[in-house]
Amino acid sequence: MDEDISIINSNTRKEKIKNFFLNNKKKILIFLITIVLLIISFFGYGEFKDYQRERVSNLFYSTIIDYDVNNKEKTINKLKQIIKLKDATYSPLSLYFILDNNLISNRGEINTLFDTLISKTSLDKEIKNLIIFKKGLYNADQVSENELLEILNPIIKSESVWSSHALYLLAEYFYSKNQKQKSKEFFNQIINLKKSNSDIVIQAQKRLNRDLSD
Repeated sequence: MDEDISIINSNTRKEKIKNFFLNNKKKILIFLITIVLLIISFFGYGEFKDYQRERVSNLFYSTIIDYDVNNKEKTINKLKQIIKLKDATYSPLSLYFILDNNLISNRGEINTLFDTLISKTSLDKEIKNLIIFKKGLYNADQVSENELLEILNPIIKSESVWSSHALYLLAEYFYSKNQKQKSKEFFNQIINLKKSNSDIVIQAQKRLNRDLSD
């Protein structure tokens, strides 16, 4: 008797499963197709990103290899194109190449390129902070106190490894303006900052002892 009941229950379960698939075959088919498409899309997107990255890499290296001081405009246009592609590696390298070789003299244009990297490009946090610092360094001899502080504040208010560099830039900026009290305050911030670069601390201490001691 128990065996008969077991057989009946087993057959009932099989029938229920069969009916479930028959009644929901369209939904199940759509679900399976969706899963397959998602898997294909995932790997396809990865391959597309790899292709894009390789393309940007090739464009960057071919541009700097072909660089000719007598034909700067061609190099500038290609490097600006790479920056606008917002690649995490080659867009910053393109701006560095422009700066290192003084390819663009228009300060406004350079700052626009900086802003493309800082505000519109997906970068590692410390890479972004480095670019912010470089923007401050680039503008330090041309902008007002408030403008320089505005540029560097994102680093100063963070726990970035570039904080002490930004503070040192500000300290030297105020020292060059003969605002020695402000300069001293920033040098002291470097001394008291836990994550200050050791070389920066040494230079700050030298400046305080040599030029800003009471």
